[in-house]
Amino acid sequence: MGFVTAEPIELAPLIAAVQAPERGGVASFLGLVRNHHGGRAVLRLEYSAYAPMAEAECARIVAEAEGRWQVSVALRHRVGSLAVGDVAVAAAAASAHREAAFAACRYVIEEVKRRVPIWKREFHADGTEVWVDPTATLQHA
Repeated sequence: MGFVTAEPIELAPLIAAVQAPERGGVASFLGLVRNHHGGRAVLRLEYSAYAPMAEAECARIVAEAEGRWQVSVALRHRVGSLAVGDVAVAAAAASAHREAAFAACRYVIEEVKRRVPIWKREFHADGTEVWVDPTATLQHA
């Protein structure tokens, strides 16, 4: 299963993928489409990606996290048209203890936002469309 998907993202399969008897801590993150950005009403989002590059970069990020902490990581990012409330990105990290799981989960999400070539277009209530600079959202994450 790849990291980038056009299908709805469910958290339970990601958690199942990282769970093991020796891993007592599981941390997860869900990034949902919200109904506003920058003081403007958002109706929906559209994500697009250069899939081969996005897949490769996601794999590098997961490998980095698994090399830095004793964790198992699962990650998915959605592409296509998403409605308010839909899951855009999800990550789960499991470790023997919570500290590593929390740290790895946060690392993965921050690096995905910073490095993976996935682009977001917002559709506003006033009829306008805006491509969002992904690095600008890091200030508000």
